[in-house]
Amino acid sequence: MAVERITQRRRPDRRLAYIIGAVVAAGGVAMVPAAATAAGYREWSDAAGIAGAAAVTVTAGLLAWRVWGRPGELTTREGFAAAGLAYFVLAAFGMLPYLFTGAISEVTDAYFAAAAGFTTTGSAVTDPSQLSHGILIWRATTQWLGGMGIIVLSIAILPTLGVGGVQLARAEAPGPEPDRLTPRFRETAKRLWLVYLAMTALALLLLSLGDMSPFQAVAHGLTTVSSGGFGTEADSVAGFSAYTQWVIIGFMFATGVSFALHYRALRHPGVYLRNSEFRLYAGIVAGAAVLIVAGLWAEAGGMESIRNGVFAAVALVTTTGFVTDDFAGWVEWLQIGVVVLMFCGAMAGSTSGSIKTFRYGVLFRSSSADLKRLVYPDAILVTRFGGKPVPPQIAASIQSFFIFYMLAFVAGTVLLAISEAAFGDGTDLITATSAVASAIGNIGPGLGEVGPSGTYAGITIGGKWLLSILMILGRLEIFPVLLLFTRHLWRR
Repeated sequence: MAVERITQRRRPDRRLAYIIGAVVAAGGVAMVPAAATAAGYREWSDAAGIAGAAAVTVTAGLLAWRVWGRPGELTTREGFAAAGLAYFVLAAFGMLPYLFTGAISEVTDAYFAAAAGFTTTGSAVTDPSQLSHGILIWRATTQWLGGMGIIVLSIAILPTLGVGGVQLARAEAPGPEPDRLTPRFRETAKRLWLVYLAMTALALLLLSLGDMSPFQAVAHGLTTVSSGGFGTEADSVAGFSAYTQWVIIGFMFATGVSFALHYRALRHPGVYLRNSEFRLYAGIVAGAAVLIVAGLWAEAGGMESIRNGVFAAVALVTTTGFVTDDFAGWVEWLQIGVVVLMFCGAMAGSTSGSIKTFRYGVLFRSSSADLKRLVYPDAILVTRFGGKPVPPQIAASIQSFFIFYMLAFVAGTVLLAISEAAFGDGTDLITATSAVASAIGNIGPGLGEVGPSGTYAGITIGGKWLLSILMILGRLEIFPVLLLFTRHLWRR
């Protein structure tokens, strides 16, 4: 037994292959509903293509999973490595349905589409109204899996991934630390996914009661609760009724709330208002809505301005990516506000991307304490958020995250501008800036050439690969991806 433990400690690649294989196999199984949908609509060639992609993906995943056997307990660094690698590999297999059906013929575009799906970014390179039913369901499925996290799903349904599950969840969970509802994280994962499933079912029901067809309700329900934003129409959800848009607004806001908080609220609804992060999140959404509505009302007036303004505020803060109005037609100060909101994000533990309100709350409190420390250098000041002390290591980690996030944004903007100037027709600063902010924040539409009325098809090959990496970087919250390029992670 001792020899086996030593061997396992020296072979982290064995555990990584096992975890990634399980995740890839789960992704392959998730292709089956898309293939069935294509068959149901008599899209036989697409059904065969998606089924072939599923077979290849499941086989590859099972080979890696079964050949390596069950590993020992994961270390923290192996959990980060597994999460970082899993999303890159999963996107590589996730592009197969696009390629096998011919929906997207270029590898770069197919990988971009898969990465935009699993990271819930929602950036498009094709007109969704021209895609088959099977491919539309696959797009929606990738976002639904990525919303709560396919690794967390694997932990919930596979007993063999329970060992070291919290290390994996820590690397994938959207926030500084995964919120545990039970001592065993596998049980926590189950409960979170049950809430996610229940919310999805309710969204499908309410959307089907409006002017959406059953198919459209399923596709939009999956991408709404995941804060994804992939739709079935070229104009996103602008063509649907006011009822449908208000339903989507409600679910976008709800999925911006921590799912652990939703679970606790099933017994104690009052926990929402007692939660400081929820109040901050709701305040940011309300403030953004008031400003956008005021700007749109001044330009055009009418009740539609209220709905469009509220919709845009909720969609941007929660990084969902649906739109009912083109930002390009807004006044300049509102377009600046769009970029600012791309850096917000909703609550930690939700399906949204970007920086998250918890981090902003801690950063503000920590900065206030630093200012007081200049006046009272001998004082012992404790950073608090929500009335609870924030451990110094968490505060330091949040500060590091913010710095790395902004550095990635600046570097990404520069690299994208260089790529477009060297290998394309060049792009304006607004397009480059908003495309990178959208990618790393997992938002979807940007401004300029990549605004709501356009796509990312015109971005160069190098630019699309850069944005794909930034999507995964943002979905895994920087560190798991950066750690892949450090020698400390791979040292045995």
